[in-house]
Amino acid sequence: MYKTIIRPLLFNFDPEQIHHAVVGGLKFAFRIPGMNRIVEKWYRVNDPLLERELFGLRFSNPVGIAAGFDKNASVYNELSAFGFGHIEIGTVTPKPQAGNKKPRLFRLPADKGLINRMGFNNNGAKMAQNKLRHKTTKAIIGGNLGKNTLTPNSEAIADYVFNFETLFDVVDYFVVNVSCPNISDLHELQDQDALVGILDAIQKINKVKTHPKPVLLKVSPDLNNKQLDEVIEIVKQTGIDGVVATNTTITRHTIRREKQKAEQAGNGGLSGLPIRDRSTEVIRYLAEKSGKAFPIIGVGGIFTPEDALEKLDAGADLVQVYTGFIYEGPGIARKINKAILARNRR
Repeated sequence: MYKTIIRPLLFNFDPEQIHHAVVGGLKFAFRIPGMNRIVEKWYRVNDPLLERELFGLRFSNPVGIAAGFDKNASVYNELSAFGFGHIEIGTVTPKPQAGNKKPRLFRLPADKGLINRMGFNNNGAKMAQNKLRHKTTKAIIGGNLGKNTLTPNSEAIADYVFNFETLFDVVDYFVVNVSCPNISDLHELQDQDALVGILDAIQKINKVKTHPKPVLLKVSPDLNNKQLDEVIEIVKQTGIDGVVATNTTITRHTIRREKQKAEQAGNGGLSGLPIRDRSTEVIRYLAEKSGKAFPIIGVGGIFTPEDALEKLDAGADLVQVYTGFIYEGPGIARKINKAILARNRR
C-alpha cells in the first residue's frame, strides 16, 4: 500500500515540505490514545536474538534511523514505535540556523536516491535538549554534532564541545560529524590534526564524567584508503568508541538513470541506492584493516533486508536507514529485523 498509493501521492509534493508534513502528521496521530501501542504491535519485532550490546549500551535490535530525519528531536518517540532500536537526532549545532537556500532537497526516484544541501538547518542544541527531556521510548538515542556555518574552523572545537555538554544528560551516545558536504569548508576538519583536536577536547571532558558516553565519528564515503587508514589511527589515538560509515557523497558517477536531474539539482550530498556499494566498501575496509578493533554503524543505501545483511556481513554491528525509509516506507525496520532473526535462528 505504501509504495503503490501513499508514496506516489507524497512524491507529488516538494520533498522538504512533505517531510515537515509527515513529521507533523506523526506527532498528531500519536496523540490518539492507544496509537503508540497499535503501531508497535504492527511494526516492532521483539526477540532476545535481535539484541546487541555495544560500547556499554544494549540495543533492542540492530536497525536505527540515521541523523537527518529527526533533526530537532521532534518525533524520536514516535519513530521508535515503528520498530527501530535507535534513533540518531540532529545534526545539532549550538545556535539555531536556517540552513542553505531553498530548494535544497531533491528526489531521484528512478535511481532511488536523494540529493540534499540542507546545511545543518536545526533549532539549536538547547531546543533539542528540552525536547529530549520528554523521552518515553526505551530506544537508544544518539546525538549527531556539528558546528554552526558561521563558526570559523579555527573555533570549531568550541561548537562541538558546547553541543556535547548541552546534550550529555539527554542522549545515550554521540556522533561527531565533520563529513557532511553541505557546510562550507567543513571538510577541512577531516584533516587528521583538526579532527584529533576536536575529539581530544570532547574526550577530555567525557573522561571526567561519572558515566562517560560513547563517542563515534561519522566518516565520508569519499575518503581514499590512505585517509581511511588515518581514521583507524584517529580512533586508536583518541580512544573514541567507534565509527559511523558513511555520510553522503559528493560524487555522481553511480547515478544511472537521472543524470540530468542530478545535474540540475546542483551541489549537495547524494544518498540512497547510488551510495550503497561504496558505503559497504568503506565498512569492509575499516573492519578488515583494523582487525575489527572498534564497532561500526553501517549506513548508506539500505533498502532491503539483503542490503542490511550485506552491511552486517561486511563488518557493521548496527545499521541505519534514512533514504530507504522514505522509499520503502514504515515497515522497513520490521522487514530487516525479521530477516536478521530468521538468519540468527538458522
